[in-house]
Amino acid sequence: MSRKKNLLGMLLVVPGVLFVVFFMLVPLFSLCLTSFFPQQSFSFSSYWGLFKDVYFQQVFMRSMRLSLLSTFVCALLGFPTAYYISKHSKHKGMMMAFAVFPMFTSPVIRSFSWMVILGKRGIVNNFLVAIGLFAKPQSLLYNEFSMTVGFVQLFLPQMILSLIGVMDNIPDDLTLAAGNLGAGRLRSFFEVVFPLSVSGLVTGSVLVFTGCMTAYTTPQLLGGADTRVLSTMVYQYAMSLRDWTQASVVAVVMIVVTMLVSSVFNTVSKKVNPIA
Repeated sequence: MSRKKNLLGMLLVVPGVLFVVFFMLVPLFSLCLTSFFPQQSFSFSSYWGLFKDVYFQQVFMRSMRLSLLSTFVCALLGFPTAYYISKHSKHKGMMMAFAVFPMFTSPVIRSFSWMVILGKRGIVNNFLVAIGLFAKPQSLLYNEFSMTVGFVQLFLPQMILSLIGVMDNIPDDLTLAAGNLGAGRLRSFFEVVFPLSVSGLVTGSVLVFTGCMTAYTTPQLLGGADTRVLSTMVYQYAMSLRDWTQASVVAVVMIVVTMLVSSVFNTVSKKVNPIA
């Protein structure tokens, strides 16, 4: 009877495995082969040439800087928000709905909304001129600032949800016990709540960083043509220049970087919280 159940379980898994293999692993493997065989022979020339390119170096550093900065801002804003919703909010369901609601809106619509808000005749510029901070409207679009704003607004819900899922499982008795042992609220937070929330912080950081590193719509609309990142560079090579080899090389670099950063996040989380 157990053998039949195991066989049935394997048969149920087969369609999902085949789907992943043919629609994710095979294209990914083909992508890697294209980058390593530019002239029908194995070579690293495409990678050496790309990393020597000053323009690529600038784009790569900009992508890393924007992704890390956006991840840091999302963690800074998401941690207290998630803590309040999970522990102190009487209207938890409604607050979580507000946090998730932006995810139901297309990134294209959200990016166009920021273009209206941050434009020279937008709400932000009108307010800054009205209070006398600036004499004339400032250029808040098509730069790293507008891209960071778009990234944070786009991926902050993922950080909040990742943290809420972990904080909900932290027993209130632990903070009460810490208080009874003489620890204040601030010390209880940093020595009890924060270490137990590291796993959710790492998960949210990986999601935000990966999303920022691979996002295309937001940097294309809010960054413009002069503020390229790796994702828009892939599109430029593939669709504008028709150079599929260079496009595959940049795509492989993006995959490797996201995997390395994810492993670094996990290593740091184990250092901070060995139980995780």
